[in-house]
Amino acid sequence: MSSTLHNSLLWVFDPFERNATFFRKRMFGSEAAYVNGRQCLAVIDRDAPWDGLLVCTSHEHHASLVEQMPALRPHPVLGKWLYIPQSEIEFEAVAARVASLVLAGDPRIGIEPKPREPRKSRKTGQGRAMPRRRAGENV
Repeated sequence: MSSTLHNSLLWVFDPFERNATFFRKRMFGSEAAYVNGRQCLAVIDRDAPWDGLLVCTSHEHHASLVEQMPALRPHPVLGKWLYIPQSEIEFEAVAARVASLVLAGDPRIGIEPKPREPRKSRKTGQGRAMPRRRAGENV
């Protein structure tokens, strides 16, 4: 079995291809889109509830985004983000609308990624741990 799964929803990110700040990142079985340094959307093509478009936003923006796009709803597991399953009739239209809002710089969509802290060594509590050498291994 292949270690990577193909995500059939990556087309949702096509409108971002000409944006110099756009990049994709794998995240927990999904693909996330970053635009202007912000994580904006994620697409995931698995079993429900991991089967559609996630809109990275905060609770304070839910009502206004749902008013514009009633097919959006809070994700059943990640309630801070809005979601539309790919089985929804309006999926393609909502995905296109959300992508256009991202490109327009809508401040309701996107979150600032938190900086990652370096892993700490179990022994010293500082920096990354050095890999252990196996018995008989040359330095």
